[in-house]
Amino acid sequence: MATLRLGDIAPDFTAETSQGTLNFYEYLGDGWGILFSHPADFTPVCTTELGTAAKFKDEFEKRNVKMMALSVDGAASHAEWIKDINETQNTVVNFPIIADEDRKVSDLYDMIHPNADDTLTVRSVFIVGPDKKVKLILTYPASTGRNFYELLRVVDSLQLTAYHKVATPANWESGEKVVVSPAIPTAEAKELFSKGVEEVKPYLRLTPDPTV
Repeated sequence: MATLRLGDIAPDFTAETSQGTLNFYEYLGDGWGILFSHPADFTPVCTTELGTAAKFKDEFEKRNVKMMALSVDGAASHAEWIKDINETQNTVVNFPIIADEDRKVSDLYDMIHPNADDTLTVRSVFIVGPDKKVKLILTYPASTGRNFYELLRVVDSLQLTAYHKVATPANWESGEKVVVSPAIPTAEAKELFSKGVEEVKPYLRLTPDPTV
């Protein structure tokens, strides 16, 4: 199995989940998706992550993004674990968790890294666009929980840059100035971006967020 790279088509699959049998493409529909894996059920960092993901679900839904988690444990284990997550994190898990006991999805997405662990998945994140292409890949070790504010931030950037000829600078947050695409000449940029173009250097031009 070749490693998935940015721009590749995200592999489709049908799997058992905590919400029944689901097909990935059908679940996403024409929207965006986040697929993220967890090393195992009943583990402390994963418990905090899934609880946090549940609390962020509304924010992702505003952006037309659906979440789907994965663990290599079974559906019955997931059902018991979800009770713990809901209790300890004061939330309700409201998205499906794949029961990937046969490692089918883990192998499709190269989520098992033998140098880290031969059987457990690392903390992978795949953001998939409406065209079913992989837009972002993040990989964390088992010991480091993910930052869901950062996942929201990158979704905002991915969606903005997918529909406008801009890029987002370091530490950018939604609503802040963005970078004009280097491929656009400054004269053309000034016509294209009615809010103005600030030329810091010929190759570094800033403009207000076009969506604000």
